[in-house]
This record gives sequence, C-alpha cells and structure tokens, in this order.
Amino acid sequence: MLVKTQAIVIQTTKFQESSLIVKCYTEIGIKSYFLKGILKSKSKQNKAKIAYFQKFTLLDILAKHNNKGNLNYIKEISVNQPLHSIHTNIYKSTIVLFLSEILNSVLVEEEENTMLFSYLSNALIWLDTHDKTANFHLLFLLNLTKYLGFYPKTQNYPNAFFFHLTEGVFTTTKPHKNYLSDKKLNLFKSLIGINFDALTRLEFNAKERNEMIQFLLTYFSLHLPEFKKPKSLPILQRVFS
Repeated sequence: MLVKTQAIVIQTTKFQESSLIVKCYTEIGIKSYFLKGILKSKSKQNKAKIAYFQKFTLLDILAKHNNKGNLNYIKEISVNQPLHSIHTNIYKSTIVLFLSEILNSVLVEEEENTMLFSYLSNALIWLDTHDKTANFHLLFLLNLTKYLGFYPKTQNYPNAFFFHLTEGVFTTTKPHKNYLSDKKLNLFKSLIGINFDALTRLEFNAKERNEMIQFLLTYFSLHLPEFKKPKSLPILQRVFS
C-alpha cells in the first residue's frame, strides 16, 4: 500500500556494506524503511540523499507500507522543513543525539498519534530556531510523558513538599522512597506547565541540570520497564558542564 506521510528520522543503522535501515516516527506511527544500496554510489546526488537521514530530519515521504511488521520501502522523499542548526551546532547536535536515543527506546507502537507527531515536529523546529537551548531536553522529556501516559498529576503541586516518582503525584506526605524534595523539588516545579519559550527565563547551572536529567531518566525507568539509560548521557553532561 502506498502511503504519503511526514516523517521524523529517529535512528539510522547500516545494513551490510551498502544499505541502510532507517527508523522514523511518522504521522501513522513508528515505521522502519529499507534503503537498498544507498551507500554504494559516491555521486553528489546520492550523498545529498543520504543527508536526508540525519537524526531528527523532518521529511515528506511516499512509501510502500507492508503493514505486517516488516521493513517498508521509500518511493519518493523530500525535506519537509529545512533545519539549519541542529546538526551543526555542537550543543544542539548533542541534544539531538541524546533525545534520539531516548525516542528510539520509548517509541515502539505502530499506531497513529497525530498529537505526539505534532509535538515532536514543533519541538524540533523550536530547537533549531532558538539559541538558549541548554535546558531544552529537560522540558522536552517532561512534556513527552504527556503522550506516554505518565505526566505528573499537578493537583495542588505549588503547596506540595514532595514528588512521588512511582505514583507520579505531588504530595505533602513523605513517600518511603523514590521522591523529590527541597531544592530538587523546586527545580522540578519550575518546569511544570511552561512552554519552550519560557526556557529562556530558567537559570539552571550544570549541577542542577544534571540533577534534573538524572531524575527524569529515573522517572522514565520507573514507568517504562523496558526503558534503557542512554549511552550518550556522559557526552551530554560533558558538553553542558
């Protein structure tokens, strides 16, 4: 079946010597595409085509979907939204490396979720077009939990003394384990309910940023049993230290 859809490149894997398998999040869910022999030709035209499959590139594709869990095949491809800095700016490209690894771990369902697709594409465009992005990945991951089903319950959160990670709730009663309190809790509260434009007003230092990312990764692991800690985390911490 031929399908026309927008797609976000999540992961690219080399297959044998000349082919690629590209995992994308599309308007109709996660899809993997087999690009046979794309690495064989050294022509400028082919090199330009390979560049389409950098992480988080936003594409328009016409593809043959098998709908049987097998690999799919791209018939036509073009860039949907040119991104000018996320692959060339060292800070942004490090964020891209880190977040693409997380999305590869958590996006597994082949089901349509237009709201999630819209969130991802709009977030990437924001990252590409703004300069103050040191805390982008924190808010990106927190808001991603809305679409994964475990966004924190925010009833009375301004008056809470603790956040219970396992239950995903703010509370005045101290949990037995897996909780935030004191300064870390206040840092977390500052991320609740804001949009990306508000990030420019957040002043997290490197230590605070690292504490928040460690907390968010723990939160993901408690709610997603198959979640894997990103191997690129040390790189992210080093770049933003």
